[in-house]
Amino acid sequence: MDAAAEVRDALLVELDPTTLYRILALRTDVFVVEQDCVYADLDGRDLEPGARQLWLERDGAVLATLRLLDDPDGTARIGRVATAKRARGQGLAARLMQRALELAGERAVLLDAQSYLEQWYARFGFVRDGEEFVEDGIPHVPMRRAE
Repeated sequence: MDAAAEVRDALLVELDPTTLYRILALRTDVFVVEQDCVYADLDGRDLEPGARQLWLERDGAVLATLRLLDDPDGTARIGRVATAKRARGQGLAARLMQRALELAGERAVLLDAQSYLEQWYARFGFVRDGEEFVEDGIPHVPMRRAE
């Protein structure tokens, strides 16, 4: 685990352009390039007033990121969980998940997990909450952490 990398979080208006660029670049590297999935990562949800970006960085490089959203029904939603290839296996995404869950508080939290990661999310108290579905060519399962 990289103890030197501090978990950071910010609303969009609090982010400097360089950090935002690095977060979005990591998401593109993982979801579009590495997973060979052409899709619109910029879905407008990052612009929502309560949307928080969480990330870990070292020497100016964003190593892992996720976003925490407020759904209209009051639940929290975690998404865009990504770790740079060179930083995997260090527990960085787990640190981000723990912080996101702290920020969500007692609310229910939803996410759509890539199916192969279902057991990883289960470590954080998530359970399957529906049938598997395919999004952008990748199997996913809806998951929920109860309040």
